[in-house]
Amino acid sequence: MEKALTKVGSFWLSKKAKEEISSISEDLSRFSGAVEEKAKWIFEKLKGKPPKSLPDLLREHNLPPGLFPRNIICYEFDESKSKLVVHLPSCCEVSFKDSSVLRYSTRIKALLSRGKLAGIEGMKTRVLVWVKVSQISLESYKSDKVCFTAGVKKLRPRDAYEMPKDSVKVDEF
Repeated sequence: MEKALTKVGSFWLSKKAKEEISSISEDLSRFSGAVEEKAKWIFEKLKGKPPKSLPDLLREHNLPPGLFPRNIICYEFDESKSKLVVHLPSCCEVSFKDSSVLRYSTRIKALLSRGKLAGIEGMKTRVLVWVKVSQISLESYKSDKVCFTAGVKKLRPRDAYEMPKDSVKVDEF
């Protein structure tokens, strides 16, 4: 009887251990992508080539530097493909001085070109309801208006987006 109980007990412990290990490996694989991105960013910093700040990158492309919140973790910009990816610690939103509100996912992707962010994923604005922002562009080269495309085009004053602002954490994107 004692041998049978020992076998049952060891089987049960083995099964529980496998479940725990499986759960841990799932958690690790879920977070490995974000960790890999942060490690890449840190490696670039250690190489001695400090990356430009995101506001500086936006200024270089003739966009207002305050389109993203202050608390970004890091960003990646592939110049050959014009692909911009911005990483944030959590979903958040920012209220601007023109009463507009933008909500951000933990990762925002877009194609960055002169005066334009196109194919945006991970950004919403409130137009009665939350609507995905698909493009942000300038009306013209020296324009004082920024055009947000979120189902419809909405012109907003450029000066509302000149300074990166603090964000407020939200539960969901």
